[in-house]
Amino acid sequence: MTKAAIYTRTGDEGTTGLVGGTRLRKSDSRIHLYGEVDELNSHLGVGISQLSETFDKTFLHEIQSALFDLGSNLACEKEKRTNFKLPQLKEEMILRIEQEIDKMDSQLPRLNSFILPGGTMASSSFHVCRTVCRRVERQLVDFEDLHSGEVPDCAIRFMNRLSDYFFVFSRFLNFINKTEEIQWIPSKK
Repeated sequence: MTKAAIYTRTGDEGTTGLVGGTRLRKSDSRIHLYGEVDELNSHLGVGISQLSETFDKTFLHEIQSALFDLGSNLACEKEKRTNFKLPQLKEEMILRIEQEIDKMDSQLPRLNSFILPGGTMASSSFHVCRTVCRRVERQLVDFEDLHSGEVPDCAIRFMNRLSDYFFVFSRFLNFINKTEEIQWIPSKK
């Protein structure tokens, strides 16, 4: 079996192919959208790499796979998705995220003010994941407004819940590492 070439040269003129073969300009909003999902997944990988070797990363890897599922669906027109048997986001994943949030949040001190992103390197990385996740969510909403029905089922809810998860996970990492959260103190006039 011959190894496939990494470069195809098919995008040299500023276009790229969707899963179904349709070619679009690389500036198309669909391409931006699944590129943002890929960026989030990469930031998540950075965060995961900063966790201790003993930390169970299984659920985080499942989130990464779910992000790949979402990206593959965004890279294919809705009417062609079943032809390629693309994996779909499932309601169960949203429920699992909620369960993980509840489990971590039950151990955290109550928040009485906004906190500044930061703390440990890992916590800070997951704050970046949270903000990139929110950007993806906004772009999903915008894309759905422009292309009704093209955003996969559960995708907007998944991203909304996932950003909540990253926020709580960031706090949890600081908590288990005994790193104090810094409260936001509004600037004086």
